[in-house]
Amino acid sequence: MTLHISGIFQITSWDETTDIQHPDGAKQTSASITQMYSGDLEGVSQPKYIMCYTTDAQAVFCGYENVEVTINGKSGSFVLQHNGKFEQGVAISSFIIVPNSGQGELANIDGKGRFTSGEKGQANYQMEITSL
Repeated sequence: MTLHISGIFQITSWDETTDIQHPDGAKQTSASITQMYSGDLEGVSQPKYIMCYTTDAQAVFCGYENVEVTINGKSGSFVLQHNGKFEQGVAISSFIIVPNSGQGELANIDGKGRFTSGEKGQANYQMEITSL
């Protein structure tokens, strides 16, 4: 049985550090973030991203996100592995739930998803949970 879930997350903190700065303005950065999930997921997460900006308005990023939420009345945590991009003011990421990363009542969770950023630090997420 596949469970389709969706909702919004709100970025509540963003701490980004430039690791490498190139003369042409390109740079590599790392960010530690806190987010609040609402919708079918209720809880908090802490992503850590590594980003490669080719310009101020264009970047690719990857990273891991520790998610502590409740889904369908079950509470626990799991880790998402992200692969995304940022262009024209919009961030998009595809992600998978890292196999065997589930804890608590979400110990057997498996699936994948994506998010698309909106305005004011919010993003819409969609997930396909194949095992809960």
